[in-house]
Order: sequence, then structure tokens, then C-alpha cells
Amino acid sequence: MWKRDEAVRPPSGQPAAAPQPTQAPPAHASAPRPDTSLSIERDIVNIGKSVVIKGELNGSEDLTIEGQVEGTIQLREHVLTIGPNGKIKAQVFAKSVIVLGEVTGNVTASEKVDIRDKGSVDGDIISPRVAIAEGAHFRGSVDMQRKAAAAASAPTQAAKPAPAPAPAVASQSQSQPQPQPAGART
Repeated sequence: MWKRDEAVRPPSGQPAAAPQPTQAPPAHASAPRPDTSLSIERDIVNIGKSVVIKGELNGSEDLTIEGQVEGTIQLREHVLTIGPNGKIKAQVFAKSVIVLGEVTGNVTASEKVDIRDKGSVDGDIISPRVAIAEGAHFRGSVDMQRKAAAAASAPTQAAKPAPAPAPAVASQSQSQPQPQPAGART
């Protein structure tokens, strides 16, 4: 005759409670499904055609925009794709930017800016690599620096050394006037 306790026991001979194994597999079986779908949703983020965003847009995921965005977009370590219906009036900072729609504003990318067929950019581009397809529209300037991050920090670094030599020059010019008053006393 079959006994429930014997069927549930593990081979080691330790008793196991019947309700826990019965409840645990469905809980574990359903838990990975939401986690898997959440990780997939985190990797694919879309802003639809009817969505309008005004202000600052920051993120740590790849993003596709089919709607409208006005303001600033910052995805410094991720890919930004402006879809064929996307209309952007913003300053853009991303690792890589793919333009299929319209962008009005400056675009800074640490790796690449790719303006595809029928894509449009009105603004300056700063990126080490730039690709403009035949049939694309571009109006602005291109600065192909090796690292876009260095471009952003270069003005700050240039401003810091400039004041340092200025006080040194000022101290030299102050040392020159000091002998003159001493010479004037003699």
C-alpha cells in the first residue's frame, strides 16, 4: 500500500512536510517568469508615437523614441535610437545615437552617431565616428574627437590651468613693481 509520507521523503531518509513541496514548485516556477520578463523589459524601452516629453530625460538603458521629446536626453552609457516617427528638439548625450527620424539640437556621442536614410539632424555633432547615409539630411558641424568625454572635460581642464599661470605672472609683475618703489626711494 502507498503511504504519502514515504513518497514525499527524500532518498536520505529525512522527513519532508507534504504541503511545502507541493506549494514550493509552483511558487518557484512562477517566480522566474516575472524576473525573465522584467529583464527583457529593462533591455527594451520604447517611447511611443503619441508620447510627448518636455524636460530632462535620463536613463541607464537603451532607448527607442518614436514620439516627441523637448529638452535634454542623457543616456551616456547606452544607445539612443530615434525612430522614423521620432521628433526630437533636445541636446542629446549618449554612447551611440541612431537617427531615423528628426533631431533638432546638438548630439554628443562617445562612440558613434549614425544618421540613416531619411534621418535628419539640424545641429552640431561631437563623436569619434559619424555615419551619414545617402538620402539623410544634416545641417551643422561635426567634431570627430577620439573621446567625446574628453571633449566635455577639455574646456574645464583648459580653464583650470589658465588661472594658475595668471597668478604666477601676476606675482612676477608684482615683484617688478616692488624694486621700482625701492629704486624711487633712493
